[in-house]
Amino acid sequence: MSNKDFKQWFIENFQTFEKSLNGEKTESFHEIRKDALSKFSSLNIPTVKDEEWKYTNISPVIKHNFNIVPPKTDVAPEIIGKFLFDKLEHHLLVFVNGEFRKDLSRLNELPKDIEVGSLAVAIKNNHPALLKHFGKCAEDSNNLFTALNSAFTKDGAFILVPKGKIVEDPIHIIFLNIAGEEKFITQPRNLFIAEDNSQVTVIEHYASDSDGIYLNNTVTEIYVGENAVVDHIKLQEESLKSFHIGRMEVDQERNSAFSSHLISTGAEFSRNEFTTRFNGQGGESMLNGLFMIKDEQFFDAHTMIDHAMPNCNSHEHYKGILQDKARGVFNGKVMVRPDAQKTNAFQENNSILLSDDAVMNSKPQLEIFADDVKCSHGATVGKLDEEAKFYLKSRGIGEESATAMLIHAFASDVIKTIKIEPLREYLEEIITKRFNQ
Repeated sequence: MSNKDFKQWFIENFQTFEKSLNGEKTESFHEIRKDALSKFSSLNIPTVKDEEWKYTNISPVIKHNFNIVPPKTDVAPEIIGKFLFDKLEHHLLVFVNGEFRKDLSRLNELPKDIEVGSLAVAIKNNHPALLKHFGKCAEDSNNLFTALNSAFTKDGAFILVPKGKIVEDPIHIIFLNIAGEEKFITQPRNLFIAEDNSQVTVIEHYASDSDGIYLNNTVTEIYVGENAVVDHIKLQEESLKSFHIGRMEVDQERNSAFSSHLISTGAEFSRNEFTTRFNGQGGESMLNGLFMIKDEQFFDAHTMIDHAMPNCNSHEHYKGILQDKARGVFNGKVMVRPDAQKTNAFQENNSILLSDDAVMNSKPQLEIFADDVKCSHGATVGKLDEEAKFYLKSRGIGEESATAMLIHAFASDVIKTIKIEPLREYLEEIITKRFNQ
């Protein structure tokens, strides 16, 4: 399918999508969708000639005709149970094939005025916070896939934590896609708002219990108010025949703290774009990532930390483990604008290639327009430390076990920064199974 056909497919099927809205196309929010569709139709599909997509060939994604309205499917609670890690002590939101499932979700007692639920409900109620924040972090004028998501926005997670409120337990959001013969697209749209002096932890979890073909085109917008603290974990465990294009945009106000942890093992093709902006002084931001890919999987992380204000700190560390013919991309940019004095920014990318056929493209970038700053960046791509492996083998540890131990130690640097102990244990188990420890 040509680039033109891919775009035309969505434009022509917009009416099919409108029919699935059950009369919602008369609501005021629908104007936002139509405006986004207009932007989508005017934007070009990115190619390897575009600098931001230099190592990322989108053609495996756009060759498919994805059904606009995913099929409804029954899911046994036991399937959801596979992706839980602390016996439901956290708050749980479940979406199946893009649709919120109240029957599979569970919200423990929440402090008064905190809202956790379905974006579709917020749209239906013309929620003031939705209208204030939707599309403000993740602008869609220059991003084809964001414009596509905005045009076809139907559901996703909506979280509003008012001023001074603290959500003690993590909010775990599972997006489960189950594809059979039918190829489809889901487009979750998530909006998380943490107002001044509030705190919340959110786990955004993409999973599949089948090996079908689907496209997840996701957009997450996060507003972190003054003195607010937001901890965000994104976990990808998807079908190895699936495609995942995700964008997360974060706006940070004065003295706010935001941390992001991305752990990815799934999807044939995965692209994650993360941007965080400091809109006030004294902000702290941490972006950590770990991706483990094999066979012919492709993973791309594009990050941008925008130091637009002085006296802010950022720390970024991404790690990759690549097997077989897997291909990885890391492009991390730190922008220090002219007024952003006293900036402290650290960025590093380390990758291990476990085969001669694996390929990693790493491009850490610093753009500094202020003079009173402390900034560093670096990247390493290589094989496992043979000296360390020899040392372990000399202590009677076998080849496979020595390799697994070194990989585990390499990966744990990222995992140990996650504060939720049951989630750390869940991830440790994934690594153990992956490398036959």
